[in-house]
Amino acid sequence: MDFQTNPELSLAREFVESTKRNVFLTGKAGTGKTTFLHKLKATLPKRMVVVAPTGVAAINAGGVTIHSFFQLPFGPIVPGTAGGNGQERRNVHRYSRQKIDIIRTLDLLVIDEVSMVRSDLLDGIDEVLRRFRRNNLPFGGVQLLMIGDLQQLAPVIKDEEWSLLRPYYDSAFFFGSRALQKTDYVSIELKQIFRQQDDKFIGVLNKIRDNQLDRDGLDLLNQSHRPEIVNGDAEGYITLTTHNYQARKINDARLAQLAGNSHTFKATVEGNFPESNFPTESSLTLKKGAQVMFVKNDSSVEKAFYNGKIGQITAIAGDKIFVKCPGDEEVIEVKPERWDNTRYKIDDETKEIREEVEGTFTQYPLKTAWAITIHKSQGLTFEKAIIDANAAFAHGQVYVALSRCKSLEGLVLTSPLNVSALKTDAEVSGFIRKVEEEPVGDDALMQAKRDYRYMLLQEMFDMGSLERQLAYCLRVAYENKGAVQDELPVTLGNMKTMLTSEMKPVADKFLGQINRLLQENPDSDSNDFLQERIQKASNWFSDKTAESLKAPFENLNLETDNKTVRKTLKQAFERLGLEIGIKSEVYEQCKEGFEVKKYLKARAQGVLDGVSVPSTGRSRKAVDVSVKYPDLYSRLKQWRDDKAEELDQEVYMVLQIKSMKHIAATLPQSMKEMKKIHGFGKVKLEKYGPEVLQIVLDYCKEHDLERTDGEENPFEMPSSKPKKEKVDTKQVTFDLFKKGKTIEAIAQERSLTAGTIFSHIGHFVRSGEINIFQIIPAEKVHRVADWLNGNKAESLTEVKNHFGDEVSWDELRLIVNHVKAKEEVKG
Repeated sequence: MDFQTNPELSLAREFVESTKRNVFLTGKAGTGKTTFLHKLKATLPKRMVVVAPTGVAAINAGGVTIHSFFQLPFGPIVPGTAGGNGQERRNVHRYSRQKIDIIRTLDLLVIDEVSMVRSDLLDGIDEVLRRFRRNNLPFGGVQLLMIGDLQQLAPVIKDEEWSLLRPYYDSAFFFGSRALQKTDYVSIELKQIFRQQDDKFIGVLNKIRDNQLDRDGLDLLNQSHRPEIVNGDAEGYITLTTHNYQARKINDARLAQLAGNSHTFKATVEGNFPESNFPTESSLTLKKGAQVMFVKNDSSVEKAFYNGKIGQITAIAGDKIFVKCPGDEEVIEVKPERWDNTRYKIDDETKEIREEVEGTFTQYPLKTAWAITIHKSQGLTFEKAIIDANAAFAHGQVYVALSRCKSLEGLVLTSPLNVSALKTDAEVSGFIRKVEEEPVGDDALMQAKRDYRYMLLQEMFDMGSLERQLAYCLRVAYENKGAVQDELPVTLGNMKTMLTSEMKPVADKFLGQINRLLQENPDSDSNDFLQERIQKASNWFSDKTAESLKAPFENLNLETDNKTVRKTLKQAFERLGLEIGIKSEVYEQCKEGFEVKKYLKARAQGVLDGVSVPSTGRSRKAVDVSVKYPDLYSRLKQWRDDKAEELDQEVYMVLQIKSMKHIAATLPQSMKEMKKIHGFGKVKLEKYGPEVLQIVLDYCKEHDLERTDGEENPFEMPSSKPKKEKVDTKQVTFDLFKKGKTIEAIAQERSLTAGTIFSHIGHFVRSGEINIFQIIPAEKVHRVADWLNGNKAESLTEVKNHFGDEVSWDELRLIVNHVKAKEEVKG
């Protein structure tokens, strides 16, 4: 298969490699979609990951499953949840740093066998990509290559699952994805068929695929109904069934009919290789005379077999199996083959995304092959096949089964084909018709190429994201000014001023110039004047970024005693460091000119390396703080960090930043003065005071800063003031009342409210030490007391509502205390 001689393949390759447009690559069975993918993997310069909906499809595509890579559940994914809710979501979404880095640096996501991918699963992928790439564009700005034939196998969705998803989706097929519908993706249909060479057979298959099979086509197919082969000699034929149990039953029965001993071969499984991904039986039982199918392409130089080739075992001798295939002169000596279960990782040295083998499955590449399911036959080619087409249970199954055959001569139907068996989905047919009616051409490709290059150059010189991250860091610093170093918001402010007043205006002007130059010559590689301007701009911006952003960023002091602030600072400055790192890398790379491949590599390098975030914890380097004696501050800080490490404590538990700044500003000369320092209570003074004071005194002596205040022993602990005897405030009020003072006078003298004084008096009315009649007229007291005794009031409010303004709240409380006192005397 050659990209150069096949216009559709060439077009698909160009769109994937040279644009950012999402691509749906489709085509009839046998048009080379899988081969295209394998060639793309080997040569494409973009950072790519290949995923597929099933384990077997992933192994065949040389990728991983969608669910394992994105850690999504198998059930329905309601938009906005991307993985369920509650505990299910917490268990599913555990991404390693390696996985996050791969997602953040991804250029292209390839989804093979996309016909089996549901719309909600594609939207789940979109949510994960947007979250970890911090990009709200569909799929986080990652380009998609979706490969598959919608007329083949459809997505599996149960009725109860669709009832949950129906409010959100018009279709369960991938093209119903809400995220995909927001993109201007192109559809390319491969038309050249490599599997079949018989024009009549190709024509019939196309009519079935397009739901246009006529009587002539049906009659032609039904000529393949040959009972003599079905009921007689089916040597070399493989039966395609709709269900696993049917294929297993046929294979087991035919194997049991053979004479001779059975030979069982055990697979060797190492590392992580899920059983669901096994390409053949882990315990493979075979006999001489068994019909077998190769399940892997020959990895040796002989290339004696391919995946799907049918043959018969002629001999089994120890660990050697010999197979003769129809049409071959030589017998094939079959040896064990190895399958790899891979995962993606970032190479430590090259920083490229590469596949790492995490498990292997080693077994003879054979399986008994009198029968196989239609589902497992997808992607395979057979010389001879028997098909029970009327039993097909899902749309596209008949087409998949028939299209596995190379020719009509090798096709056998178990019974004449009924039109009713040709199930096609009207929704799919409509989508495919639209694809066919709106072919994409060279003009669209040229425009997409120009848009892609301009997008990358705009991304390179756009300062918007950098400005937003810098503004956010500055806001965080100002909002937590009391908890961070004084110079932090100042330095950030200077960085922001440099960005907005110098770098951004130049960048905005240059972007306009780039647009004009690309309109004159869209090919950035051959646009010499554009390349010259980019080189000069890259040199200027590289110097400015290093001097005005990177250097001050790396020297920022983010130390803080506040855990919450520390976490917020770390997150904010990681994002800012990422933006600065990306700019630094791409400007450096483009000093010699702009190339898409080099730019993408530099951008990924910037994402992975970024710029180191200044430490928010223990830092050994000298600190330039806004205090009078910064060298003393550095000494105190180093002592604090050492002490915290020794005691295995957080640094702020030993000495707070405010305390160190206070000491470095005031130079306390004694324990008495140390007691006045912020954060030095009695416990901390006794525990750390002498050591800290010694550091201060040594520093003062070295710099002639000693003061003589007549302290004989500066390390003498200050005496504690004797505690005042606690005064009973109610008793004070009682004493004043006994002297004849009114409640108002007592309140004024004690600077308390009248209500407080009344509460004090109430205590002594209750104890009987104050006669209530000295305060409230007897008539009022008796009237309220009589009502209380005759009624069971639920609350004091009920009593107050009854008497209204006649009795104040304070008077009411005194009377209640009086009544309770009398009840206690009676009791």
